[in-house]
Amino acid sequence: MTSGKLGIGLYGTNGHQVQGLVNGHADAELVAVSAFGGRPLPTQAGDVPRYQTLDELLADDRVDVVSLCSPRRADQASDAVRAMRAGKHAYGEKPSALTEAGLDAIVAACEETGCQYHEMGGTGFEQPYNAARECVASGAIGDVVQVLAQKCYPWGDWRPADEALDGGLALQVGVYPVRFVEIVAGVAVTDMQIRETTFGNDHPNSECRRAVSMIMTLANGGLASAVCNYLNPAKQLAWGYEIVRIFGTRGIVETDALRKSARLLRDGKDPLDLDTEAPCPSWFDRVIGAFVGREPLPLSLGEELSASRWTIRAKAAV
Repeated sequence: MTSGKLGIGLYGTNGHQVQGLVNGHADAELVAVSAFGGRPLPTQAGDVPRYQTLDELLADDRVDVVSLCSPRRADQASDAVRAMRAGKHAYGEKPSALTEAGLDAIVAACEETGCQYHEMGGTGFEQPYNAARECVASGAIGDVVQVLAQKCYPWGDWRPADEALDGGLALQVGVYPVRFVEIVAGVAVTDMQIRETTFGNDHPNSECRRAVSMIMTLANGGLASAVCNYLNPAKQLAWGYEIVRIFGTRGIVETDALRKSARLLRDGKDPLDLDTEAPCPSWFDRVIGAFVGREPLPLSLGEELSASRWTIRAKAAV
């Protein structure tokens, strides 16, 4: 850190890149970008260098953290390993890798270099899911028996025909329901199967799936199921239309991202709206705090990468 702040370098624009989150941040500043094309940067960023390659970015001594939205998701695991071997922390768009070997290489690089890696994966700690997570953790619904989740995005002919670019529907969207199960419902997945279809994709030479169905077995003996698709007709209301229901032995917690709401249902009582306005730190702030050594994340690296690992494993078995 040359200015008392972490120097953030952005690599690629293929995903939820963090230039807006870095802008004005108390502990981080944007110092360089690469493979960014002509994309605009926040005015507060000033005149930062625009490199063409990842190697150029890694050679910049002001860069402490590389935020990866790699042009090809299939390359991102090796990009993360290169960043850590260059002495940089890495923060990666999901899925962090397209193979389990890629995930294992990331974990090994952390152990080898002492650098940290984290995934853009904090949905369960942001509202309305944080309120639901806290409610379930309090024991209000008893033991979790079943979870039902959906994640629905709009379709468009701009969706990548080649799954190597973004991981495809099962990997880049399927991680969300697994996180809902493991982080919000608080139960680990022990087995997972998926089925996927290109039905509804009328673009020739495109392998882009329109829908994926998922079923999971949980560590406590419970079950979970989910649907992911590119069938959202209400993108003006919510780009990612999400619903989660967690069924327990004593009640139900359900969330509706469209309404930014969460509520608790129990026998003999009126539904209770949970406080989804309660402030909670963003995942990006938590990650920056971990990078500067202020406070560790609430998940181990294995727990962070679990959703990616299970979707990768289930996809490979199709």
